[in-house]
Amino acid sequence: MPAPLLRLLVTLTAACTVLTGCAVFGPPDAPAPGSPTRVELEQLLDRVRVVPERPHPGGYERGCKDGQGCVFGESWTDASDAPGGRDGCDTRNNVLAAQLTAVRFRPGTRDCVVIAGALDDPYTGTHITFDKADARAVQIDHVFPLAAAWDLGAVGWPQPLRVRFANDVTVNLVATAGATNQAKSDGTPGEWLPPATSSHCFYAGKYLTVATDYDLPLTAADSAALHRIAERCP
Repeated sequence: MPAPLLRLLVTLTAACTVLTGCAVFGPPDAPAPGSPTRVELEQLLDRVRVVPERPHPGGYERGCKDGQGCVFGESWTDASDAPGGRDGCDTRNNVLAAQLTAVRFRPGTRDCVVIAGALDDPYTGTHITFDKADARAVQIDHVFPLAAAWDLGAVGWPQPLRVRFANDVTVNLVATAGATNQAKSDGTPGEWLPPATSSHCFYAGKYLTVATDYDLPLTAADSAALHRIAERCP
């Protein structure tokens, strides 16, 4: 898929399924446009399996250096069958190009390498100026963390499916402030929620969409957290 068409797809998806998230439990503050409704979240919750707790099968090794497991493939690889894969641009730059505004590209990269732009952070509700000189200020979050996915079922997936999951720009990747991404780590909804309460419905919808698309279960704690969020969505 050509990069411009991919970015249009991701932008449209962001308006529909990149739903919105929040922080400590309480009524969301004017959920962002495109956030799911309570009914929509409840429908998603009805479709997801629930397990008592997160198992720990072992074997998760993200690194791809010699001797490492590389269980989800090289970070941000273009060599996957995920949407936008094999378009000549790595996944991180595809996400930045789709989710930032006022994007500027490095000359000579066929509008691939993003060097500047602005992000309306869906997790914090803040406006962030992105400059590649400080690239870590904006990071890409796996909404359903890779480590959690591994524990909850991806351990048994074939490698191409794991690589697709790690690079699926349409459902599982969100650009956010670097500090927020670091704070989340591999936390799931029972352990972590976005700092902005106006983002909880968005985040719940994103998490549940990934879970249903990839047939990943929720833990009982995550299910309870997402039900509480749904109850407070319009």
